[in-house]
Amino acid sequence: MSRFVRASKYRHVFGQPAKKEHWLENIKVTNSAWDTNIVSASGKYITVNWNSSGGGAFAILPLPSPFTAITTSSGGPFTHKLPDTLPLARSHTAAVLDTDWSPHSDSIVASGAEDGKVMIWKVDDRVFDGWGEEGWEPPRDFDPVARIDAGPKKIGQVVWHPTAAHVLASASGEHTVKVWDLTNGDGQTRAVLGGHGDTIQSVAFNVVGTMLATTCRDRKLRMFDLRAGGDAVRTSDGHGGVKGARVVWMGEHDRIATTGFSRMSDRQVGIWETGGLGNLKLLTLDQSSGVVMPFWSDNNILFLGESDGNVRYYEYELDTLHALSEYKSTEPQRGMCFLPRRSLNVSDCEIARAYKVHATAIEPIAFIVPRKADSFQSDIFPPALSSEASLTAAEFFSGKPATVKLVNLESGSVFQATPTTPATAPPPPALPSTPAVVTTTSSSLLAPVKTPTRSMTAPEQQIEQIQAHPVLARSQSSGVAATSGRAAIPPTAGEGEEIEQPDDTEDANIGNHPRIPELEDENTKLTGELRDAREKIRNLELQVEGLKANARKAAQALLDSQV
Repeated sequence: MSRFVRASKYRHVFGQPAKKEHWLENIKVTNSAWDTNIVSASGKYITVNWNSSGGGAFAILPLPSPFTAITTSSGGPFTHKLPDTLPLARSHTAAVLDTDWSPHSDSIVASGAEDGKVMIWKVDDRVFDGWGEEGWEPPRDFDPVARIDAGPKKIGQVVWHPTAAHVLASASGEHTVKVWDLTNGDGQTRAVLGGHGDTIQSVAFNVVGTMLATTCRDRKLRMFDLRAGGDAVRTSDGHGGVKGARVVWMGEHDRIATTGFSRMSDRQVGIWETGGLGNLKLLTLDQSSGVVMPFWSDNNILFLGESDGNVRYYEYELDTLHALSEYKSTEPQRGMCFLPRRSLNVSDCEIARAYKVHATAIEPIAFIVPRKADSFQSDIFPPALSSEASLTAAEFFSGKPATVKLVNLESGSVFQATPTTPATAPPPPALPSTPAVVTTTSSSLLAPVKTPTRSMTAPEQQIEQIQAHPVLARSQSSGVAATSGRAAIPPTAGEGEEIEQPDDTEDANIGNHPRIPELEDENTKLTGELRDAREKIRNLELQVEGLKANARKAAQALLDSQV
């Protein structure tokens, strides 16, 4: 059976739910039907959109852990059931739709609401002194440190910039995305990204924040140059259904992952290349009606949180999603978020942690690689994004090249990432063109990415020689044959024979040789046949991958039936 198993260090990853004493219970989740994650987590706190009267509110709570028992400031046990009265962030006058923690501070969070306002909040750690102890009295509600009038309509999404400090993007009901510079606290508009034909459903930055991708109810997938602003630099048809499309950038890869629905309401997950937004992979999951929430991990794992309570996860390799496993639950979920990787419990081989929102509780779920070794497992813990900003807002918008700062999860040391060209799979077939691919190492965002070199086949080498050297083309024309896309190897001189060398006179008069047009036509024909052959090979490779996947499923079904 081993021939059906793909080698992977994450093949045995499993989801481990936390014990009840590590849950947060007595949660009052918002009743708003707006399609967002509802919950967001930093390395210290977690927010959840709250069901409150008289305006909009969200709760800010200490982060629960699935491994370490939470204690109060006096050392006593933490009470997992929340009190009925909590300090809330209440300044919005309408329902809060989305929150997002700053990647550069575990105490700063942004919120967007139906009142058209964006607010910035900063949590004082002393607010939760005595939390959970007998006689503890809740403090007054949180107050925002900045209020931004982002537009006349609702603010559906807020997303912090991954590398530049104090830069925030907000998506509004005006079908635009605005990029804000909050350095001075006044919310200066730096860019307005338009061109959307309907409600914006999801917003995501690439790893360095130079590009931004959106999904929309008009079934389009768009990519924007953040510094240029204006309309999208790339636009493509996305999922066929109008409901619940989400987008996430796949880390340092020049790839975008989306989830959505087909026209027949099948749930789908897709992979898109960023050069022209061509679709590389489109998988059908099932026919359930719940929205699928995608989350990317730098372990090259794509997590898919489903409204029925399950979490599927796939390993990405060469433009293919390989199914690892699935965390199954009987409890449906209202929302989900993932903890920043820099805050994971590496001693227990925890490669990711999700926080799942039930009807009245928040449940931590740890995803663990089962290993017995006590030492740090460097192969499953690549460096994580640091909490230190790489650029100021002024430096970013002035065009300074954007890079990321990473933290070593073993030592905690922070270092600047070295810009590299990510490895990519062979180009997909049937793409109409090969536009420039987005890079993250230059202020010129649409500069082409160099593709890896490969060895040439014999027919390709001969065509290259013929095109580069007309004299060689004439002397070897008799050895070129267009048979099944292959070219004959030119004859070589026998022992003791001399190969005739072209002289300068022939080079001078070669342009008038009567065989040149005929050879050019034959070269064009050979090139076309080679291109067709490559496309056939690519299609056969895809069919083989499908057969392998079916074989794995059949093998697993056979094992299950025997058990």
